[in-house]
Amino acid sequence: MPRTWRADDGVDIAYEVAGNGPPVLLLHGFASDSETNWVRPGVVAALEQARMQVITYDARGHGRSGKPHDPAAYSGSAMVRDARGLIDHLGYEQVFLIGYSMGSQVAAGVAAIDARVERLVLGGTGPHLLLAGALRSSYPATEIAEALEADDPASIRAPVPKAYRAFADATGADRLALAAIQRARALAVSPDLEAIKVPVLVITGEKDTLAGDPHELVGPLMGSRVQIVPGDHISAVTNKAFVEALVEFLAAR
Repeated sequence: MPRTWRADDGVDIAYEVAGNGPPVLLLHGFASDSETNWVRPGVVAALEQARMQVITYDARGHGRSGKPHDPAAYSGSAMVRDARGLIDHLGYEQVFLIGYSMGSQVAAGVAAIDARVERLVLGGTGPHLLLAGALRSSYPATEIAEALEADDPASIRAPVPKAYRAFADATGADRLALAAIQRARALAVSPDLEAIKVPVLVITGEKDTLAGDPHELVGPLMGSRVQIVPGDHISAVTNKAFVEALVEFLAAR
């Protein structure tokens, strides 16, 4: 059963803790949740087997956590504050962070300002999602919001918004909460990658056109390395190579 922690603005965040060892906090992608992103692909089980303590949580607007429909609830650094607040709540002095897509944006934002982060894994990401200029020009936040709000999914034509709408419908997500996230432009807040001073592993699918070429992150992310695995933006996290790479990286501390 999930536990609940209440954020400073009153939004309830559902989380679970499993296993023993160095703590690893997992941050899932947009329109997903901890079960879909981390449990079903076997990431949680692999980390437990590697003798780590695994903390999963559903980001605000997702899964079993609170789902405000007001874009203001997602503005600025709300999700970064949630992640740091949960670390505070659990009392960790050091923690590994693993993010995927939106979760990588949040994890990078945490690592840029929080000295408790020891190692960082950024999955399903690249310059289109992490670099300010590329993000503003390439990420269709308004179009995704409109697709999520549309009464008839058949009316959606653009491929990226169409894919997000299909994924949200498949997972039974709260579409209006997800649309509020996009309208808040919460995903357009680019972290200061040059402020991240810990070892970083970037894992991206070979067919992930949404993220862009992850090798462009090596410059601003000092001490980082890139690993390409089979899959696209949705499927890469389910590939065995993804799980093996992150476990090896964290175990080499």
